[in-house]
Amino acid sequence: MNEVSCEATAQEEDAGERIDRWLAGQFPEFSRSRIQALIKAGAVSSNGGTIGDAKERVKPGQTYQMVVPEAVDPEPKGEDIALSVVFEDEHLIVIDKLAGLVVHPAPGHSSGTLVNALIAHCGDSLSGIGGVKRPGIVHRLDKETSGLLVVAKTDQAHQSLSEQFAEHGRDGRLHRAYLALAWGVFDRPSGVIDAPLGRSSSNRLKMAVVPEAAGRFARTHYHALETFQDADGQDAVSLLRLELETGRTHQIRVHLAHVRHPVLGDPVYGTGFKASSRRLGDAARAELAKLKRQALHAAELGFEHPVTGEDLEFESELPDDMARLVSALEEAEKPDKPTAD
Repeated sequence: MNEVSCEATAQEEDAGERIDRWLAGQFPEFSRSRIQALIKAGAVSSNGGTIGDAKERVKPGQTYQMVVPEAVDPEPKGEDIALSVVFEDEHLIVIDKLAGLVVHPAPGHSSGTLVNALIAHCGDSLSGIGGVKRPGIVHRLDKETSGLLVVAKTDQAHQSLSEQFAEHGRDGRLHRAYLALAWGVFDRPSGVIDAPLGRSSSNRLKMAVVPEAAGRFARTHYHALETFQDADGQDAVSLLRLELETGRTHQIRVHLAHVRHPVLGDPVYGTGFKASSRRLGDAARAELAKLKRQALHAAELGFEHPVTGEDLEFESELPDDMARLVSALEEAEKPDKPTAD
């Protein structure tokens, strides 16, 4: 096994700093949690003595050594699954995920996931997240939600991206937006849905809007880009652009269902609106039946590159299934062509 040895000498200004925090500053390619694990494993020493406490204070003039073992192979195996790669370098990869692809292995989905695909695609460029050659998942999309997703290849990238997603754009580094087709039309073209989320008391597999004391703060900003009418000329569907101020599980889907504008095709939170499809024109109804998923797409993703500091911005057009549904909804609004006398 090839090990990597790192060495650094503390200066006067470093006096009294915790050893794990100081080492993370000296070697930014390793996350603080990774360094804490190395200390626990006895891989950090000074003057011939092993350091076993991450809280130990740095002493000026003292040299510290850290021996980092080679990252081990991941437990899930790589699989040759086609990916739409939008951007890739040695630190991270941005994927335009297809609907139907599970992000992470879990009970019932031990293979055929994005993680399996990335292990095969990235190969040796995965330098190790926490000592394992695996992709660093910092955010997820539901299986049937399509769109942009960034994944870390290194400990350093994983740490920075995790911090950015934890802030949800409050510090100006992260930006992401979704497109969704939702039933009905809002009273105002733009607004905020502010409702705490937690596990449903009737179905633990679902999320729900719950009392503030029982849930977690959640806020979704929406803006109606376009509205579509049904076969009778009544407003029926909205194309929404949505931005998250928080990142709770199923947040967009639950919030829109809560305000009685669930996502079209949502099999979990939109079941009460199945009959609404009868109001649509024949073509739109047919395209909705073909969709077989929630009409939700992660269309915009921007973040600060974890190493270069560059602002990266990516956009993804509506996938074919949603685009066909939009076209059918638009076609239904066109007046019939006059017939010749």
